[in-house]
Amino acid sequence: MSTLMNYTFQSFNFRGRDRLRPFYDLTCSIAAEEYSHIEALSYAINLLLTGTSERNPDPSSAPLKDATDARNTYHYIASGQAALPVDSMGNPWTGQNVFSSGNLKLDLLHNFFLECGARANKMRVYSMVSDPCARTAIGYLLVRGGLHVVAYAKALEKLTGVEVTKLIPVPDLSNDAYPEAKKLQDQQKLHLKLYTFSPDDYKQAGIIWNGNHPEDGQPLELIQGGFMGVPYPKLEEEPQLNSPGAEDYDPEMFKDVAKKMGIKL
Repeated sequence: MSTLMNYTFQSFNFRGRDRLRPFYDLTCSIAAEEYSHIEALSYAINLLLTGTSERNPDPSSAPLKDATDARNTYHYIASGQAALPVDSMGNPWTGQNVFSSGNLKLDLLHNFFLECGARANKMRVYSMVSDPCARTAIGYLLVRGGLHVVAYAKALEKLTGVEVTKLIPVPDLSNDAYPEAKKLQDQQKLHLKLYTFSPDDYKQAGIIWNGNHPEDGQPLELIQGGFMGVPYPKLEEEPQLNSPGAEDYDPEMFKDVAKKMGIKL
């Protein structure tokens, strides 16, 4: 949430974007990607929480009894075993976490530090879990977050002339210890490709995102647009949570309207 909203508000508030277009384009491109990360993580959390309570619509059987032993019991009370903008202890994300100073050097330095800290946290979370769904999600974020570390370091170098890469690794950029991340690097080269997520805009991000990767020396590549993902899973109903709370809905009641509109139910 912090990476998404920091970069989003920095792009909204960006002054002098015509003269400083490469930095604006870079910030916008990464902000767009962070939005997709929120969606991907939400599905991962839903999948991890599916089956953690008894699927029984009878509340008298106490289908959520095991939730009383959960570290964050409130999560089961306030959501349908789903994602919320809170941390692992239930503390909510707030707009106070947005950093948008109006000073480009300061914003880029903050973003670099933010990505380094997020990367450290992901490494620790990876070491806490063994579930393949969790590790796959974390592995992907390690690769893309590492790319963002390099991107903001390069932006600072272009703007100030300071060789920020001497501060890297902060922490170590290498993903060799994480099989899920290493696979994405070796097979798809996802640590090298910065996407604009727009077919026409943000092309000047390539003025910053060029040269070679500081770890393996492979050439960096700006990709105009996004990349093809995979279909997200269809989440099953959880009757013990009164989910989804639409028992009276029957798609058949709209079949005639759907047919006229060419919609397949």
